Amino acid sequence: MNGMKLSELLDESNIITDLKALDKKGVLEELVDAVINHEPSIEKHALVKVLLERERLGSTGIGDGVAIPHGKYHGISQPLISFGRSRGGLDFESMDGQPAHLFFLLVAPENSANVHLKVLATIARILKNSAFRKALMEARSEEEIHTKIAQYDEEF
Repeated sequence: MNGMKLSELLDESNIITDLKALDKKGVLEELVDAVINHEPSIEKHALVKVLLERERLGSTGIGDGVAIPHGKYHGISQPLISFGRSRGGLDFESMDGQPAHLFFLLVAPENSANVHLKVLATIARILKNSAFRKALMEARSEEEIHTKIAQYDEEF
């Protein structure tokens, strides 16, 4: 899986422009639902549990309104990503104590430490860019969000 881009892993149907959830578990459930659209073999409760266990080790809220919940799941062949945006923001126990607005969920195959870390690093890196975060907050549709991600993908 060389040189794959984030925008290739993230389908428009996996983008949620307006998360309804008001808490961590709710957000994870919504993001998991978006991934299951694509990969119906995934057992929702099992995956949510994996993600919550990962959060217990330390929040994946990396600050600047961003969270990258992630975990591994057996029986998938390539990483799955979904994206969600919470306009109002919610408490994700982020490192800087600020509410999180932008969520990338990464679900990786169980035996793919390497790929998993590469994709995580890429997401974290592009989200450090404040212009990119602003563009994601202002985008009006799934399509526009996908386009923005593809644009920043190209630049890295």
